[in-house]
Amino acid sequence: MIRLHHAEQTRSMRTLWLLHELEVPFEVVLHPFDKSLRDPAYLAISPAGRVPSLEIEGDTMFETGAIGEYLCERFSPEGLGRMPGAPDRMDWLVWMHFAETLSQHCAALTQQHVALREDAMRSPIVMKLEAARVVKCYDAIEAQLEGRDYLLSSGFTAADIGVGQAVYMAQHFAKLDRHQGIAAWYQRISGREGFQKSLPQGVPLFEQSFFEPWPVV
Repeated sequence: MIRLHHAEQTRSMRTLWLLHELEVPFEVVLHPFDKSLRDPAYLAISPAGRVPSLEIEGDTMFETGAIGEYLCERFSPEGLGRMPGAPDRMDWLVWMHFAETLSQHCAALTQQHVALREDAMRSPIVMKLEAARVVKCYDAIEAQLEGRDYLLSSGFTAADIGVGQAVYMAQHFAKLDRHQGIAAWYQRISGREGFQKSLPQGVPLFEQSFFEPWPVV
């Protein structure tokens, strides 16, 4: 049995989307994105109190990239995964983990715009720097997509899921107006049933669709 510990509009959406694409039986334990993740019972599964974490046949896993690699190796080695010896194994690994590069900048921006409640606590410098770094990540993705429908020439993989989920979050802070290749790719992958099933069902973490670098007060 696979049990995913998930909080909506967080990195764990990547794992949820991947599980839907894999079409394997699983259940979801939905957590609020708050201090309850520090509960000792949950820390026994995820020592840093983060999501996602995965329970699978008596074992536990945490760290999004590791979970993605393991699930692909086990359930879709030649479909959503690219195993050792595959011609595009290197690209698959790079883009599987590039998702975390973009997500780190999104996490910093989420802290500035959402988690910090008072304007005096926010930093306009951090906001602008991190938003600019998101755009630099967009530049890298745009270059990779040149002449391709997906991140790998061989087709849709878990790398598109990971980076796609990061772009889903990043659009709260940097628009895709100047990245038409990403916009077309994102429209393609976000139309997939697995993505649609992974969207938040409850109250979203973000109260607005886009955040300017410095909030209007």
